[in-house]
Amino acid sequence: MAEDARQLPLDLPAPPRYGREDFLRAPCNDAALTLIERWPAWPAPSLLLAGPPGAGKSHLSAIWARRAGALEIRPEALPSVAALAEAAPLALALDGLERVCDETALFHLLNFATERGVSLLMTARRLARAEDVRLPDLLSRLRRAPVMEIGAPDDDLMRAVLEKLFRDRQLVVDNGVLDYAALRLERSLEAARAFVEALDRESLAQGRRATRVLAGEVLRRFTEP
Repeated sequence: MAEDARQLPLDLPAPPRYGREDFLRAPCNDAALTLIERWPAWPAPSLLLAGPPGAGKSHLSAIWARRAGALEIRPEALPSVAALAEAAPLALALDGLERVCDETALFHLLNFATERGVSLLMTARRLARAEDVRLPDLLSRLRRAPVMEIGAPDDDLMRAVLEKLFRDRQLVVDNGVLDYAALRLERSLEAARAFVEALDRESLAQGRRATRVLAGEVLRRFTEP
């Protein structure tokens, strides 16, 4: 019986790398990265980093958390004031304000950080609006934090990110593949990571080089609804 020439690679997605050496500086994120690296010389103890999905907010939050020795908090499960007092953190990182469900817990967390002089970095897709928050006092607390906005990746950053992701996987591609994908992918670092994983997987499955033709095939399937 003839064997199927198509290989079956293991589907083992590489976890995102959130080291400082993995973050690529660009005009859209330069100011935010500079402020992260200036800590603790911040304009206020708390800072809100806002930007669209895939702009690199989680990466910057992870960089700062390691730098500051911060306690990283899950927005879906905010700790109580008693738990925070017991942990006695010197810094707190809250990545994803839009996923917070317990406004009261968030209000107490912000008060805890202010009263204890704890540095706090928060990230969000956009600034909080009155219709987003039920507790008026919480909205005022959130608006006290200085805001640093980060933009979506431009073409040059998308190309640089793709090149690095391919290199990390030891996947050799032509410049044409990088240019082709950078111009057509959704402007997000998550989209770049998912595309590289998909192209690598397809290249292994078909036993073909990751050419522009194969990249086009993957991109068409990748971008279909």
